[in-house]
Amino acid sequence: MKRILNIGLFFLFLISLTSCNSQTKKEETSTKNTNKIVGGGCDGCELMYVGMPKNIQSVDTSSAWNEKGQRLLVTGKILELDGVTPANNVIVYYWQTDNNGYYSNGKGKTKKHGHIRGWVKSDKQGNYSIYTIRPANYPNSDIPAHIHLSIKEPEIDNEYYIDNLVFADDITLTSNKRKKFKNRGGNGILRVLIDKEMQVAEHNIILGLNIPNYPTYISNRIESGREIGEEAPSFTPFHAWGPDKGKKTCPVCKYGRYHGVIYFVGNHPNWSEIKKWITFLEQESNKRKKYLKVYFVYGNKIEYSKSNRQIELEQLGKELKIENTALTFVPSFSDIQSEVHLNKINPKVENTIIIYRYRNIIGKFINLKPTRKNQSKVSDMLDKTKNDYFELPVPKHN
Repeated sequence: MKRILNIGLFFLFLISLTSCNSQTKKEETSTKNTNKIVGGGCDGCELMYVGMPKNIQSVDTSSAWNEKGQRLLVTGKILELDGVTPANNVIVYYWQTDNNGYYSNGKGKTKKHGHIRGWVKSDKQGNYSIYTIRPANYPNSDIPAHIHLSIKEPEIDNEYYIDNLVFADDITLTSNKRKKFKNRGGNGILRVLIDKEMQVAEHNIILGLNIPNYPTYISNRIESGREIGEEAPSFTPFHAWGPDKGKKTCPVCKYGRYHGVIYFVGNHPNWSEIKKWITFLEQESNKRKKYLKVYFVYGNKIEYSKSNRQIELEQLGKELKIENTALTFVPSFSDIQSEVHLNKINPKVENTIIIYRYRNIIGKFINLKPTRKNQSKVSDMLDKTKNDYFELPVPKHN
């Protein structure tokens, strides 16, 4: 018999959307916080140990797989804080509602989590996969449907929660609700693809990302741009050259399905190096065709003039014979009207190169010189992040 929606989980989800105790990395790693609980505490996450198998695999099929509902595969990698290094032996515990929006048929201590719960442990390459059904929204509620996740790392004493997994095509996931997510462990907004009768959602988990009191800190690094694992934000630069010339077009909105590269340059342009990077990225775009879209975003606020900036980039496009790369600009990287400020680009660095896939940031480089070795790093990342799901179709919506 289905049980009534648990009020505690209702409020837990609201808390995860609104507060999450998210802190900056400097706050997370200050000496004052070293004795505090990693993640700031988690109501309900302790239940992950109840019924936990001794031998947890990297692939799990939930008890709902053969029940009524849309079959769903959530798969990806668990990575260290750098967003690149695979993390082995990390346990992920998940629990969710059924096809009717209830935490149903739960037993004993874990009754409030329902019967659709399970565990995966990352393998040596950081891989994990969960075969389940797509959870339904709580009955008579505008809270987005979601899957809860908690993490237990082998070197950290306590478990902690990360962003609930929600679905980009859920009509209850409004823009205001999106903004309240804290990217704990990475962007939790799933964009599904279709593999026959199954939906597929790729989701990488970045350990420590936006997790309060996390013990690991990447020191002595230059800050610029959002972190790997976070969502590439929408913004509208002016296109001086390229397919959308004369328009204000959002890069990730117009083209977010496959790979994208956004090459930011601020107050210290090195035009010799800029030309080399744009030429290389144009070649990559020509080679990969529809699977790669490249944007150059110029945000130099010094002696800014829209008309002069437009002429400057038009001349650059003609000189380099650019056909596919979009040459765009904004008044500055702190500009609110274009919302470029959401990218958190440091205007003092020479360049910030962001690589995204399906709107999620999968790579970032700062002050990268246009050497063959460094250009190969970009090419290799594009190659390595293609997989069996890369060309699956997206769902059709009415």
